[in-house]
Amino acid sequence: MRALFLVFYGFQEYNGISKKIRYQVNALKQCGLDVHTCYYEVCENGERQWMVDNNILVDLGKGIIAKIKKRISFAPIIRYIREEQISLVYIRYYHNANPFTIHLVKAIKKLGAKVVLEIPTYPYDQEFIDQKLNLCIDKIFRHDLCKQLNAIVTFSNDVMIFGQRTIRISNGIDFSSIPLRQQIHTMENELHLIGVAEIHFWHGFDRIINGLKEYYTQNPTYKVYFHIVGNLSGERERQEIEKPIHTYGLSPYVVLHGAKHGNELDALFEKADFAVGSLARHRSGIQNIKTLKNREYAARGFGFIYSETDDDFERMPYILKAPANETPIEISKVIAFCKKQTLPPQEIRDSIRNLSWKEQMKKVYDSI
Repeated sequence: MRALFLVFYGFQEYNGISKKIRYQVNALKQCGLDVHTCYYEVCENGERQWMVDNNILVDLGKGIIAKIKKRISFAPIIRYIREEQISLVYIRYYHNANPFTIHLVKAIKKLGAKVVLEIPTYPYDQEFIDQKLNLCIDKIFRHDLCKQLNAIVTFSNDVMIFGQRTIRISNGIDFSSIPLRQQIHTMENELHLIGVAEIHFWHGFDRIINGLKEYYTQNPTYKVYFHIVGNLSGERERQEIEKPIHTYGLSPYVVLHGAKHGNELDALFEKADFAVGSLARHRSGIQNIKTLKNREYAARGFGFIYSETDDDFERMPYILKAPANETPIEISKVIAFCKKQTLPPQEIRDSIRNLSWKEQMKKVYDSI
């Protein structure tokens, strides 16, 4: 079976979403599909192009006309699906339901191909409250779009989304691409926390910072450091993270490393003792979610803290659950939890062997 993985944006090597898509494509290939990836790219010279794998499918040109074409003209993609006899189109949702994407799906279905839509986060409205126009358009058309699909892939527990049946999977792991941590520190005098993300308000890293503020007002001799790895996504994040670091005098203890990948990221993990997952998914109206980051932490052999409900980790002994509210994280509890941990990294990694991307994407393949 020939398949096309359709993404409405480009790839960045340090970006976790980009890496996830690569893993999913490889997993579908392991399931026996002949998979190609179609994505949108903006070149350094301003040229806007639809790409398939590393080849130009169509050059849309530059400027406003090219931007409009990207949103409304999908004829080259439809033509490629027809000429290459694609049987399955897997779309990663860009929250762009509108008459043009509805037409795209209808045209694909007329060619005899099946279409599934992955909605990475559901519900998602609260995550796009600063994009009111786009969200409004999406709300108007998303039920009509989903009605045309064969299924929706979700990481939630919902059996129906927007009137369409779901295929429920977990975010997976490509174990071959994630190294197991090698350094185990005594934590006798200090503790190093690490949080890796393209940082949004729902990650709640400010709760750790506020917890460190309260912790250091007690003048403790035991030192706790928080390494934040990733770019701050907007002004709200800067106000909630950068500003209090300086206001509270936490610069020696909270380090903003920016986006890292490859050996640089691995080196930061080797200095760390415990990881920080999402601590504020409640801000975007989410209770149950199976995030990629939790799985990456476990694959590296790290225990971690998070506040949502993740069915794959709720009973794991290396997990510290935080309350899903706005209270500062109690650093003393984090310290006590970490000092009691005896599970070696390999056992943590082995506890999620069932969460390989191959196993998760096989659920999609089998369902379709």
